[in-house]
Amino acid sequence: MSKRPNILFIMSDQHNAKIMGHAGHPDVKTPNLDQLAAEGTRFENAISQNPICTPSRTTYHSGQYPHNHGVYNLCGPKPKLPTVYGHFRQHGYTTGAIGKIHCPEYWIEDDVDCFRETVPSCSIGGSPEYQAYLDECGLSDVYLADEKRRGPYGQSLDGYCNRLPFHATPEGFSVEQAKSFMSQAKEGDKPFLLHVSFPRPHQTYSPTKEFWDLYDEAEITMPPNWQWDMSHKAPHLITTKHSFIENAEALSDSEPKDYDSLCRRKMRGYLGNISLVDHALGQLMDYLNEMGLEENTIVIYCSDHGDYACEHGILEKAPGICSDAITRIPYIWRFPEKIQAGQNQQAIVESVDVVPTLCQLADVPHLETCDGKDISALLQGGQNPVHAIGVTEFAWSKSVRKGDWRYVYYPKEMFAEEYPNGFGELYNLSDDPYEMDNLYFTTEHHHKVMELERDLMDWLVTTTRVVGTNCAPGAQGEQSQGRYKVKTYQDGKIGYNELSQVDWKNYL
Repeated sequence: MSKRPNILFIMSDQHNAKIMGHAGHPDVKTPNLDQLAAEGTRFENAISQNPICTPSRTTYHSGQYPHNHGVYNLCGPKPKLPTVYGHFRQHGYTTGAIGKIHCPEYWIEDDVDCFRETVPSCSIGGSPEYQAYLDECGLSDVYLADEKRRGPYGQSLDGYCNRLPFHATPEGFSVEQAKSFMSQAKEGDKPFLLHVSFPRPHQTYSPTKEFWDLYDEAEITMPPNWQWDMSHKAPHLITTKHSFIENAEALSDSEPKDYDSLCRRKMRGYLGNISLVDHALGQLMDYLNEMGLEENTIVIYCSDHGDYACEHGILEKAPGICSDAITRIPYIWRFPEKIQAGQNQQAIVESVDVVPTLCQLADVPHLETCDGKDISALLQGGQNPVHAIGVTEFAWSKSVRKGDWRYVYYPKEMFAEEYPNGFGELYNLSDDPYEMDNLYFTTEHHHKVMELERDLMDWLVTTTRVVGTNCAPGAQGEQSQGRYKVKTYQDGKIGYNELSQVDWKNYL
């Protein structure tokens, strides 16, 4: 096998970073994630760039911030933007994407040697291989009844036991497809970059029986803020909670149909989903070991964004900019050759950092359309931060993480009726990890609000890619291309690396 490192990039959907055994959760059972963290480096303060699926995944796969790639919805045309998969394929890797891919049309498909979508509505062409497997097993009707159960908010928000066997779930199918891909890569003596994306713990909250039976909703530890009065929380978050309470009976698939029971069943299903994902990850790690690939494979586990997991009484992920439960994500890296084992890093890192770090660890040229930072020094035990702040974006609102502080910026127009003078959120997560004390309106914290607003403005200005500007040269890297007197990168823009070299005082 080639000595170039393989890459196994594992993503789950909607995993709250608090809910892992090694993160201190009192109930959840995640032995394989805990072992991965013990054998690698986990980041306590990893920030997702966007709190919904496709924009976040576009960031992961491109290394660009949402305000640069422009994807803020759940579908759309293929971006004019290179992917990490195409980039690594150009440099000798075989590449694959298996599971819930959920990206703009043909963007990932065109850059991988193996593409297997498992969620019919999430990629062009649906999920034909997975559907064929269900048909072969005679389980298509069970899948439609249990995996895709509908509800007033789209997919069901109740928790229940799935009748599929594990091997027929999207996770089980993805594991077997991943094994086949890795085996073929080894036989062909080629390094691989394989993305395996599990649909869970995103709803439906319906783990298979062995994982549903791990938990009893009557015994589950609920978050301390699930029944509080939500003082000074965002108006749309409060409205969402009230909607869940008022519609608890319609949202419930089981008895009793009161709101408290619904929340507890949701949590049973959510914890069961996390344990199911943990089991799937364990199967992948076992296979790497069986094939002799464990030592030479970079393994990453992360999530596209979090889930409220009943924090603030919210049953899923929306509205998502409001909470650390959504903006902070699991982020674990393992590579014995170059990553320190058992390390719990406190530095802020971002999902945008995956691409440049993989390029560095695999000795592949930097992808010049990428915005992220190389965090390999942190993986090796370094303590110098690579980001002053971590930012999660919607098209309008933004969440800023800096040290122990998290600030949410909303334009005044968003809540003009309720807060004509403006509304924001400010929390000290060291003192208030469940964000129950909004300090935005307190006089003594006004300076912190102003500091973080300035940090956000500086970040937006200095990280924005432009098509061109008279005061800066065009793109300078080897991956640039010429178009009518101006050189740009493959996304049609120049980066802030060039802009940062301009002596702006001579122009402005």
